[in-house]
Parts: sequence; structure tokens; C-alpha cells
Amino acid sequence: MTMQDDIHVDGPGAIYLSEYFLELNEGAGFLNTLSDDDRKTVRRHGTRCSFSKGEGIFHQGTAHTGVWIIEKGRVRTFYTGPSGREITLAYWSAGHFVGGPEVFGRGRHVWSGDALDDCQLLFLSGTSLKTLVREIPEVAIAVIDGLVAKGKSYSALIQMLGTRTVSERLRQLLVILADAHGRDEGDCIIVDRSLTYEQIAAIVGATRQWVTQSLDKLKSAGVLEINRTEIIIRNLESLEE
Repeated sequence: MTMQDDIHVDGPGAIYLSEYFLELNEGAGFLNTLSDDDRKTVRRHGTRCSFSKGEGIFHQGTAHTGVWIIEKGRVRTFYTGPSGREITLAYWSAGHFVGGPEVFGRGRHVWSGDALDDCQLLFLSGTSLKTLVREIPEVAIAVIDGLVAKGKSYSALIQMLGTRTVSERLRQLLVILADAHGRDEGDCIIVDRSLTYEQIAAIVGATRQWVTQSLDKLKSAGVLEINRTEIIIRNLESLEE
């Protein structure tokens, strides 16, 4: 297994519904807090693996075997209901780990994960991670910090789903994209369009048709424009109201 430097977490970070923008990327840099020697030890216990865009990484209901640390690309975690309807929990970026909340290879996965882009991941089996936690205190702290960040993110999602209307959730998602991924150009905020209407619908808990109609209303009101490559936000204050 080839060693590599720290995982770079600059650029677009995690995306999930939350009221707290500054916490969106908590938990990134899972290995970067370790010393060089400890990080190399972790990597010796892991297995590098690659997944193509759209490929499943782990699946709801299957036996849990370990966690994956994202080195490159983004991973979507999602839950599938009995009807087959999916809700996206989060998009995780480089530096985060996925496969929780279990980390030691017990039980079953309670949601699924697939590759949003072509991904490079470091897989740590539950047995290996348990050994590392026992031998290296800093790894144990990193695991705890990572689980705290995950717990806060899913708590934020539950709060949004339980206290905001679907229209408010859509507006909040647009504000999150503007804050975390937007760039100022004159009086506008430009967000590179990386989400389809169907993906937006799965995040806010709506149908694709509803998202299309709601975005059309925002366009008609002069709040934003959307083309094939960009979301152009012309009135951020209107979304924040």
C-alpha cells in the first residue's frame, strides 16, 4: 500500500441540512491530527480501494465490517424506506470517514453509501480499528471526535426535517451552497452546479417535480437563475428570510 501525505480538505466540503454553517465540515481531516508515525501505522492496517461514480460502497441492512476514510472524491449517505423512497443524509468530502455509526464491525449498516464522484478510500476493518484504538490513544480521540461530528450532523438533519417546512429546507440548502461553495461575482453569488434536481429533492425530502416548480418560482421572483453549469443567486437575503 502506497503511503501518501495528509488528506487535503480544502475546497468544497460536506453538505447536509443544518442551521450551523461553521460545523458543516467538522470531522474532516480524520487522520491529519495524528503524528506521521501513527498515521503510517493506521495506513498499514488499512486497504486502499477505488469506487467509480455511482458505485455502491456499503449497503443498508448488510453486515458491518468497518469504515472508509475518504481520500479523494465525495460519498453520499442515504436511507431507503420500505416504499423504496430515499432520503439523502449527507454528502461527505475528503477527510471524513463513512460507514458509521458502528465502527468496530458489529451489527448491520443502518443506511447506505455510494460514490458521488470517482473516489479513493482507505478501508479500516472493525478488527483493525479496534486494535489501533487500543494501541494508539490519538486514534481513539480521532474516532471519538469523528463520531461527535457525525452525531451533530445527523441531529441537525433531524431538527431541520422536524421543524422546517420543505420550502424552508430548500431555501436553507441554497443558502448553505452559497455560503460553503459560492463565489462572489458583482452583486451575485455563483455556485457551480453539482447537484441535479433529483438529488436536491432527496436532500430536502421532496419530489423532483416539486423542486422544479419551487425553483421556477424563485427564478420568476428574481431570486436566482439556473443554467446547466451554475446556480446564480441574485437575492441571498430573500432566501435567508
